[in-house]
Order: sequence, then structure tokens, then C-alpha cells
Amino acid sequence: MKQLRFIWPGWPHLRHFLALWAAVTSEFVIVFFGGDFVTAHRPGRLHAFLPFELSIPLVPSMVIAYMSIYMIWVPAPFLLHERRQVNRLGLALALVILISGIGFLAFPAELGFPPMSVDLARLNPGSANRWGTWLRLADLLNLDYDLIPSLHVAMFVTTAGAYAGQSGGVGRVVLGLWASAVVASTVLTHQHHLIDAVAGLALGLGGARIAVQGLHNRDAIIVDSTARRVQSAGSSQ
Repeated sequence: MKQLRFIWPGWPHLRHFLALWAAVTSEFVIVFFGGDFVTAHRPGRLHAFLPFELSIPLVPSMVIAYMSIYMIWVPAPFLLHERRQVNRLGLALALVILISGIGFLAFPAELGFPPMSVDLARLNPGSANRWGTWLRLADLLNLDYDLIPSLHVAMFVTTAGAYAGQSGGVGRVVLGLWASAVVASTVLTHQHHLIDAVAGLALGLGGARIAVQGLHNRDAIIVDSTARRVQSAGSSQ
């Protein structure tokens, strides 16, 4: 039965992962900051939300789920033990980032929610003091105009999907619940609207398929090749 195993990968594997991750991070910085800069200087930005969405309350504690995205990649080299698994994840994330960048430029949008300072002023003082720093940090990291699709959601779902491909039933349930919380958090922390989250989820599911599909195909080829050799050896005796 498949299950995620947390093991020390060895320095060659770890160095390979870090080099690949540096390349993906560089692409992310260029696309994310570049897309935001371009859209900031474009007139006529889209309001891609339905009126009822503006009544969705800010749920401060959901910032925990929102910020947990930064934990999803830490165990990657310890859970994906083969270089080809890491390579497929890197390829999937690179494609997800590229497609998201195209989306940012094709659908230049802006949030309908009020600025975070206004949202925090509406909270009771206890919640504002408890969660204010984290909400401001999340708002700062999210920039302003990279909305459709939610790259936050897309990258998380892609990575969680890569892990799920190596997991048993329990692992998949845990990863699915975690991903669901992250998707919901993008709206409940007022960083995205529903269409952003849905588009990010769809893109992330596609990225997850890329991350695992090639591995499954190769495994099937290896099994089929082995079976053929065994059959050939048996018939020749």
C-alpha cells in the first residue's frame, strides 16, 4: 500500500531539489511581480466578482490556512525520493506559473473587498490584535492585482497532488482537507474572489496531473516490460 515516507534524501538529491527550486522561484518572482506591475499601470481593470461576495465576512483565523502554503514545499525532497518525481513537480509548477502569468495579463482585475486596514478596523479589538500582523503580512505578500487565477491555490494544489500520488487513502484525505482549507482561505481572508479560487483550483488539478501522470506512465511501461521479459523467458524454456 502506498504511503508517504519521510526520509533523509541524501545531499545529491537535496542539492538537485534546491537548484530546481531556485529556478522555479525565479520564474515565480518574475511572473508574479511583473504581472502585478503591468496591471497596476493598466486602466479599466476588471471587477470579476458577484455582488453577494462583498458580504462574505473576513474570518481572521483562516490566515493560518492561507499562510500554510509556505510549509507545503519544505518536505518535498524528503517525501519525493526519486529525482524524476522532483523533476515532474518542478515542471508542473513552472507550467502553472506560466499559465497564471498569462491569466494575469489576459484578465487584469482588482479586488472588490475593502483594503485590509478597513477590514481590520471593523474587527473587534481582540481579533484585530491577535490576527492583525498575520493578515497584514498575507495582504502584503499577495500584492494587489494577480488575481485570476489564484496562483496561491494553483501552486498548493499542484504540490499536494504530487504528494497524493505517492500516498495511501489517509494521506490523500489529509492533503485534500488541507487543500480545501487553503482554497477557502483565499476568499475568507479577502485576498481573492470566488472565480480566482475556482480558476486556481482547476489549474492546480491540471498541474497535479502533470506532476504524477508521467510517473504513472513510466511505471506502467516498466511493469509491462518486466512482464514481457518474464513471459519470453518462460516460453523459451
